[in-house]
Amino acid sequence: MNYLLLFLAVAVGYGIAISMQKKQVKQMSIFLAFSGAFLLSMTINELLPEVFKMPTRRIGVFIMAGILLQIILEFFSKGAEHGHVHLHIKNRDFPWLLFISLSIHALLEGFPISESNDILIGIIVHKIPVAIILSIFFIQAQYSRKVTLSFLFLFALMTPLGNLLSDEVSVLQEYHTEITAVVIGIFLHVSTTILYESSRDHKFNMAKLLIIVLGFSIAYFF
Repeated sequence: MNYLLLFLAVAVGYGIAISMQKKQVKQMSIFLAFSGAFLLSMTINELLPEVFKMPTRRIGVFIMAGILLQIILEFFSKGAEHGHVHLHIKNRDFPWLLFISLSIHALLEGFPISESNDILIGIIVHKIPVAIILSIFFIQAQYSRKVTLSFLFLFALMTPLGNLLSDEVSVLQEYHTEITAVVIGIFLHVSTTILYESSRDHKFNMAKLLIIVLGFSIAYFF
């Protein structure tokens, strides 16, 4: 069921993107702000306690490594993980650099998902607006439907694949805490960047502030 929900999150994002009008596209920052707040709250409330059950300075190193890894990935993806695709399109070939960087990000997202936490919901809430933004980007950049659907299909498979590997590969299970710490770093960077970039001119307004508080609160009481 987890695999199906993670896959459908991208499909739902694509469906919403197709049905959206230009006026609605401009309102995406509200949804991004909510998803960023929700993901940040879930990361702090669900994943941090999990990795710090046995406190060690090594965990902090892996969290910092996750932040650094995400910064490197965004060098190639140009910020697609947090809903801002800043690419200069010279042709309509398959965007491999964007795909590889997003795939690494999405693959790692699947590792901390387990029955002992509710991070699945946070990842789904994060994935849907990102899928919407990616779909809008491909449509506006006039990529062919074949390229667009191929990209989104493969991207949708990555997080379920990461979850499958974490469940089935014994070597990865031995380092589950360390990998989860890396993912925490990734989520912390992505979610805080979303919150920073979701406001025009990087200034909070009351609507955004309320949405962010709502995202924090729902995630906490979920």
